[in-house]
Amino acid sequence: MLLILGSVFAGLAALIHVYIFVLESVRWTHPSTRRVFGTTAEAAEVTRPLAFNQGFYNLFLAILAVIGIVIALAGSAGVGIALMLAGTGSMLAAALVLILSDRGKARAAAVQGLFPLIAVVLLVVALI
Repeated sequence: MLLILGSVFAGLAALIHVYIFVLESVRWTHPSTRRVFGTTAEAAEVTRPLAFNQGFYNLFLAILAVIGIVIALAGSAGVGIALMLAGTGSMLAAALVLILSDRGKARAAAVQGLFPLIAVVLLVVALI
């Protein structure tokens, strides 16, 4: 049961990180995305290559978590959990870096890190 719940939260974390990928790598200069990140049109244009790259990091973490889910549910729980923990643990670490680097980003860090945190706790307990 804990593996299923951990997989659900890993999947939710992956969905959020795919959404972040879309914002950073596809829609970075759009007005609605600039409002989300609190940046100007000029700053968005200058930082576009950085955001594009950062978005792909988020996508790769989501893919890692999803591959882990598929493998775990296909019967290789240990390998699947390890992959899910690698993905969600990295997502959680990135959220911690965000909040430690800028306390004003607490809401964004919570959105980015809550589901990965829950997934990590559930998956670790499932291993015990």
